[in-house]
Parts: sequence; C-alpha cells; structure tokens
Amino acid sequence: MNSAVYPPLATPTDPFNNMPGYEGMGQGGGGFLPPPAPAEPVAPPQPGLEPEDWSIPSLSEDAAREAFQSFASSNCCYRKAPTTDGVITQMEPFNTYRYRLETFTESRSTEWGHKPHDGEMPDFYTQTAPRPWEIQATPPNLFTNHTELIRVPYTSSVKDCHDCTATGKKPCKECKGSGNKSCWVCNGKGTNNDQDCSHCNATGKEKCRECNAKGYENCETCKGKRQLLTFIQLKVEWTNNVEDHTVEQNSGLKVDELDSVSGKELFKNNDYLVYPLMGFPNPAIGEASARLVREHQAKYAQNSRILQQRQTVELIPISKVNYKWKGDSHVFYVFGNEQQVSADNYPAKCCCVIL
Repeated sequence: MNSAVYPPLATPTDPFNNMPGYEGMGQGGGGFLPPPAPAEPVAPPQPGLEPEDWSIPSLSEDAAREAFQSFASSNCCYRKAPTTDGVITQMEPFNTYRYRLETFTESRSTEWGHKPHDGEMPDFYTQTAPRPWEIQATPPNLFTNHTELIRVPYTSSVKDCHDCTATGKKPCKECKGSGNKSCWVCNGKGTNNDQDCSHCNATGKEKCRECNAKGYENCETCKGKRQLLTFIQLKVEWTNNVEDHTVEQNSGLKVDELDSVSGKELFKNNDYLVYPLMGFPNPAIGEASARLVREHQAKYAQNSRILQQRQTVELIPISKVNYKWKGDSHVFYVFGNEQQVSADNYPAKCCCVIL
C-alpha cells in the first residue's frame, strides 16, 4: 500500500508545534496539561457544628470478652485460655476523632497512540483540533477513580509500522524464523533408542506449529497491515485523593491500627471547595482541617481540576481492657465499629506449623 497519498506523521517542522494545546507533540512530547483557571467558590464560610450526639456507649465486659475470644480463635498459634479464664480488672475508653478530606480531581495528559491502518482516511488538520480541556469526557461517580483514553479528532496521520519496518511480519518467536524446531521425541538427534526416529523421519526436526512452518507471524503492532494510523491520545484521569488525620488518644494503641476500622460519623459535607471546620469541640480537628484544605488546594489545583471536595469527622471507639491471667497483668484493645482487637503481648502463644 502506498502511503504517499496520505499526510505523513507529524515531524518537528509540522504544524503540531503550533497547534494550540499540543505544542511539542512533533518532538514526541505531551505530558500533563494545566487546567483552565478554576472558578472561585461562592459558598459562605461554614457555620459552627451542632451535633446532636457526640458520645458512644461504653463497651460492656461481655462484648469485650467476646471480641477477645474471636481474636484468639482467628490465630492458630493462640491458646484460648486467657480469653476464657482471664479476669477483666479495668476498662478505659479512649475514643478519638478522625478527620478525612477527599479531593476529587480530573487531570489530562497527551501521548501518541496508534492502531493498525484499515484504510481509514486520516484527518490531520482537516479541521482545527479541539484543545485538550475542550474535549468532552464524562466523569464517573464522584470520588471514584477512573481512567479514560480519548482519541483527539483531526490529529491522525498514516505512517509505516515501526515494529516490522512495514513488512507486516515478524520472525516466529517459537522457531526463531526457521519454520521448524527440534523434534521433541528424539530431542533433535534423529534417532531414538538406536533406531531412526519415526516422528521426524530421522531428520531431528519437526514443523513449527506456532507459525505453521512459515517462519514468521503477523506483526502484533500493525496486525499485518504494514501501516499504522497514528493520532494524539488524550488520557483523562479522575482521582480521589484521600488524607486522614487521627487525633492522638494516649491509650498505647498505635494510630495506624485505626486505618482498617470505621467510626461513628459525626459530620460530613461536600462542595466544589470545602471550608475548614469551625467550632469543632476538639481544636486538633479544626487545625487539621485548615491545614489539609490548604495543602490540597495548593497541591492539586496546579496540574488538575478540582471537581469536588468532601470532609468527614468520625468518632472512633477505643476501649483499653486490663485483665489478669495466672497472676500477671495484661492488656488488649477493642476498637472501631468492627470491634477489632489488638493484643501485642498475648500471654499464651504456641508453636504451630501450617502445612
């Protein structure tokens, strides 16, 4: 097929260099594109919070023991005796707050794309290509990660396939282009148990089934078409950027253990740009909110478009349980709505082997 009748792939001297929004594509460029200037938020500052109920019912001894027993049962190397014979001596609540900020963004970048040329007429510069942020893209549900690749109109041209140098063929990977390979019966010797190998007629070779003895396969890049339709491809990425701040609770439980549990939701709001929390009973939450809102807007507004933000506050239940077993004092923690248990120094471990 003669490619001379089609516009060639853009080169550094082609109009790609001057096409608005696609400067540098002629040199193989692209990359992330700054978003258009964002609109200013018009919502007034958020009023003080007035939750109806800030408390969580205390965990009962029965519930604590049941969670402890379930924890031990899930560990094959933990004996159950401490959970059944241990005596609970004290239970202390160390409930804590967790603030979460989610910033849902859309970013756009350009790159070269191609597909086998099936005769489609290229459209490079038949009209002015829309700029990257002018191209319609339907976002997913809010706060959901998603990626979409969109072919940019009026940027396609035809070129010879770079992978097979326009032959449409590549040497067979199985036989390295020879069309045959060693006989598996005689291992390429031609004989088997001092007799001529009947499988390969004593040649030591058999036809390659992968390429049907042709020695080549269709090029995977152009699918044997010899030419490619190349175009600028727009990559649109929607990302939910999440960051938490959990207030220290001084119970001895590691803060990162709370990452896997949920708490009682006290507050939630979302807007194009949220305002820091005001009037929250715990000052550390207000400070974290102000810091994260400021950091997210500075971090994500430069190279992406902020579509929505959401902030929530949870009250996470934590109970520190002191108990005695065989005269010694021990501690375990029950935390989260899921009543997970942490017991780093469980007193009755055994050696077990998992086959």
